Amino acid sequence: MTYSLKLFVPEGSAPAKREAAERLFRQSLAASLGDSTLVAPVYTAYLVIVGQHGETPDPEALTVEERTVLEHWQQAEGAALAAVFGPHRNLDEGGYEIRLDP
Repeated sequence: MTYSLKLFVPEGSAPAKREAAERLFRQSLAASLGDSTLVAPVYTAYLVIVGQHGETPDPEALTVEERTVLEHWQQAEGAALAAVFGPHRNLDEGGYEIRLDP
């Protein structure tokens, strides 16, 4: 399973700069999760958990496995966002969209 990534960057950003930021985001996700082949399956599992339990689920309502997936994705996402946008970004600054490829 693969995925495509779109970063939301400020208007007027050079295409080369956006592409470099997307590469950095992907690399950070892969490094945080252990391998690039884990990004799509972990993200898929994360979406299932959020779909069943909401955006901020009660950790006590989750199984150990669900809690592990949720925590790993949140850590990887945070590391990738910090790598690209910096650790002190505002919530309205930058973002991303992942699309899972069939």
